[in-house]
Amino acid sequence: MTTLAEENYLKAILKLSNYTLEIVSTNAIAKELKTKASSVTEMIKKLTDKKLVNYQKYKGVSLSKSGYKTAIDIVRKHRLWECFLVSKLQFDWDEVHDVAEQLEHIKSSKLIDSLDIFLGNPKTDPHGEPIPNINGEFPKSNSLPLSEFPNDIIGEVIGVSNDDPSLLKYLDFLSLSIGSKVIINKKIDFDNSFEIVINNKQNHISHKVAKTLLIREL
Repeated sequence: MTTLAEENYLKAILKLSNYTLEIVSTNAIAKELKTKASSVTEMIKKLTDKKLVNYQKYKGVSLSKSGYKTAIDIVRKHRLWECFLVSKLQFDWDEVHDVAEQLEHIKSSKLIDSLDIFLGNPKTDPHGEPIPNINGEFPKSNSLPLSEFPNDIIGEVIGVSNDDPSLLKYLDFLSLSIGSKVIINKKIDFDNSFEIVINNKQNHISHKVAKTLLIREL
């Protein structure tokens, strides 16, 4: 049985490894979780003892197969709960992350599988992030960050890779959401920002924002 703190570490390692079994540095984990390196070292020892991670001295840590499965299950629960909160309880997309952070630690697999069926087996959460299925498999996606597209491309926003509430509120201010059509007019060389058109209105967004917008070319 894993604790809430252990699950948060596993989820952080999964995110930092880009959903793979690649090695992640302990410094990166400390930064992600906003904690001390000594605390990370202590937790890594606990996770290693439970065979949830593999630690390599001077290199870092990677998820074991069982650790990966546990982390994927947490991500699945989190994103399904976000879908429920938005589609059934009318939460805004910038309100759901913290609540889902609490709900993701519920242990009942029967509840989560039933929730998945109740929601119609959604493939993405309200931010467009893919939801792994019951077997831990992610749906395929052909999207790229807006920052990687050239000029004069028309695309559709199919996801946001960062669910920071302040970012989501800013996107609401721009009237930009999942399904929005955007035209990428120009990349500004000075700061790598972008001139784009959203709903026939000219806008300017920073490179930081452009990196979070997942676009499918139309």
